[in-house]
Amino acid sequence: MIKAFENFEIWWVTGAQLLYGGETVKIVDGHSQEMVDGLNDKGIIPVKIVYKGTVNSSKEVLDVMKEANNDKKCIGVMTWMHTFSPAKMWIHGLQELNKPLLHFHTQYNAEIPWDTMDMDFMNLNQSAHGDREFGHICARLRIPRKVVSGYWKDEKPQKQIAVWARVAAAWADAHDMRIIRFGDQMNNVAVTDGDKVEAEMRLGYHVDYYPVSKLMDYLKKVTDAEADELVEEYKKLYTIKIDESGEEVYWQKVHNAAKQEIALRRVLKDTGAKGFTTNFDDLGDWDINDPNFLGFDQIPGLASQRLMAEGYGFGAEGDWKSAALYRTVWFMTQGMPNGCSFLEDYTLNFDGEKSSILQSHMLEVCPLIAADKPRLEVHFLGIGVRKEFTARLVFDSKVGNGVTATVVDMGNRFRLIVNDVECIKPKALPKLPVANALWIPMPNFEIGTAAWILAGGTHHSCFSYDITPEFWIDYAEIAGIEMLRIDKDTTYGSFRHQLQYNEVYYMLNKALK
Repeated sequence: MIKAFENFEIWWVTGAQLLYGGETVKIVDGHSQEMVDGLNDKGIIPVKIVYKGTVNSSKEVLDVMKEANNDKKCIGVMTWMHTFSPAKMWIHGLQELNKPLLHFHTQYNAEIPWDTMDMDFMNLNQSAHGDREFGHICARLRIPRKVVSGYWKDEKPQKQIAVWARVAAAWADAHDMRIIRFGDQMNNVAVTDGDKVEAEMRLGYHVDYYPVSKLMDYLKKVTDAEADELVEEYKKLYTIKIDESGEEVYWQKVHNAAKQEIALRRVLKDTGAKGFTTNFDDLGDWDINDPNFLGFDQIPGLASQRLMAEGYGFGAEGDWKSAALYRTVWFMTQGMPNGCSFLEDYTLNFDGEKSSILQSHMLEVCPLIAADKPRLEVHFLGIGVRKEFTARLVFDSKVGNGVTATVVDMGNRFRLIVNDVECIKPKALPKLPVANALWIPMPNFEIGTAAWILAGGTHHSCFSYDITPEFWIDYAEIAGIEMLRIDKDTTYGSFRHQLQYNEVYYMLNKALK
């Protein structure tokens, strides 16, 4: 089990009733425990499933749902109707539940025992009947949930449950997530800003401003010895490449970048923050000729790259929504092999069917997506308040398929936009020493980019090789937000119509409330 998920549980609740007698309920109970043990032993689902018993009345349902709400370990409830469970008894409990819900439509036995099946067997094994009754009441109550259908011993439904379990874990993490902002939104940018109050109400996380002056107080306390120790770690992890800066400037900038990383990490730990944003126009007071003015002598690109790899959310230029979303992406994909990163649409490459978008940022791309060992380089950066030689990790991303996503504030709702992409190998960039990815948005450049822009998507996004759209479908369902997917089957006309239909839906939904 993945370490970060060790303190989480998914509660399994089986529905039945006492119509068929107490002995039948004992059989239901035994079957349920065997199934839970089997799912845990298989190891596909990364969160421990805990059997919470068979419920046979409205009171029992209500009690277990209230208990789930109040248990910090419980990140979601999985239900299954072994036999017929009258749906009216679920009403109050489902109305009370505020944790994610998964309905597993399965059956204890795989095949019908044609030669021996009698009325007692049929009355006991009524998942085909009971799950439809339960499904109806969830639909009637408009309960958000995921429905997984299949035999419990098969890998396919187990993998679907595993996706939901990861999303539920990330949802729980988001409700204990603080994002701190060093500086504000930059340059009157709209798409990366939004309603922080509504975000906390709807998406769980809390966003705070943190004075750069306080960050500088932490920087003052970082010793040269601590920085030197971290630089030695850099030497082991990365390829050292000294270029136009010269050796003396190179090591001084790397040393200072290590101090930045130590200071940022200490602020994040002391504040309990799980993510942060930066503003490259606000890096504290610094004067190379005056040691009393202590600030960052360079944009903290290297620190941001390494902190992302540790799981801290990051958003450039004050983009707090991307910082929170990246943390969620990282949290969901722990233990998965291929990596994730914050990225920005940088520039376009028109090449017929291979037309693509270069993804990068000034510096802040996570090394988890690197195809090869990153190079630690120092180059001049002529943007922002510090036009200085600046340390960064340089690499190309892996080749392969992935999914990128962003959240935008539409005023009356949050919109999650998801795009399947194909990362391809870029050409060399000898004059642009930054980490990068080059991708073709699905279904092709023309439709993929047009649909993203039509939906109001940001120039920042959170990318993963390991996440599939199923993760984001589950996330949007749990969060109760709009989701738009751009994939190989998307056409411009159908996507435009979907936007129009969604607008009507949300306007009517608001009016009805």
